[in-house]
Amino acid sequence: MKKIAVEQSLSEVRSALQEKGYEIIDLKNQEDAARCDCCVISGQDRNVMGMMEATTKGAVIDAAGKSADEVCQDVEARFS
Repeated sequence: MKKIAVEQSLSEVRSALQEKGYEIIDLKNQEDAARCDCCVISGQDRNVMGMMEATTKGAVIDAAGKSADEVCQDVEARFS
């Protein structure tokens, strides 16, 4: 089972991914990101001050402007 870290503000995305059988954990810090196959972020705090650090080798999906179904499709596309 793939483990997905999801920002806490994305409750609809969290529910939709759980329904599809993914293991969901809260994305609170870099350790959470490092132990997941994929991270879903809201995009609100992405690239703050022009600096970005990679904390995961898995995919990072920006949910900004997307429905929960669209995010699920993006996640599934990464694993297929």
